[in-house]
Amino acid sequence: MKKTINMKKSLNITIALVAAFSLFSCFNDKKPNYQFMPNMYEPVGYETYGEYDVFENEQEAKLPAEGSIPRGWTPYEYDNTTEGLNLAKAESKNPLEITEDNISEGEALYTIYCAVCHGDKGDGQGILAEREKFLGIPSYADPGREITMGGIYHVEMYGLNAMGSYASQTNEKERWQIAMHVMDLKAALNGEPSLLETVGAKAVDSSNTETSQVEQNETDTEGEDVSEASENETN
Repeated sequence: MKKTINMKKSLNITIALVAAFSLFSCFNDKKPNYQFMPNMYEPVGYETYGEYDVFENEQEAKLPAEGSIPRGWTPYEYDNTTEGLNLAKAESKNPLEITEDNISEGEALYTIYCAVCHGDKGDGQGILAEREKFLGIPSYADPGREITMGGIYHVEMYGLNAMGSYASQTNEKERWQIAMHVMDLKAALNGEPSLLETVGAKAVDSSNTETSQVEQNETDTEGEDVSEASENETN
């Protein structure tokens, strides 16, 4: 009798283990075992550049809507022509504040993208020039060169001569930061004040002008008071 009970227990345990093993062996923690509404779990996925009847011309990859621009991108209004470059030199202005942080960022970006040709000092003696991979790279201080921040930005956008465009490697802010550093290199080569020094000098001049104007106004006011007092005494 006792032996029969033990056999039943063993059989029950064996059945339970088999059932448990069957359940867990089919379990996939990345995908539910049962999907009552498969369309809620598995949306239709289209392969990039695939051909499907639901799309116009059966092409999955579509062009952006006409006139649309990427988020955060500002259209550039100057053409990739000599006239466009000259207009950019004359009209395009740096929208960023001239700060030590912006100029430092510009220096770091210049070292990455520009120094290999133009040199760390902007003298056209980068490592590629020294190895004669590219010849005739001009210095920013060469006589007759009209360099402005707007012109630098334009060249970064489109490239010029042997230099290619850097619009895909840098964003709008980074291009203006590089332009600031280039202007500082040009100033250093010519023995002129840097952008920060120029801005600081203008701020001092403006402050002195305002102070002089205030002092002049106070002097005028005091003179008027004296004149009024003299008239009152005479009367």
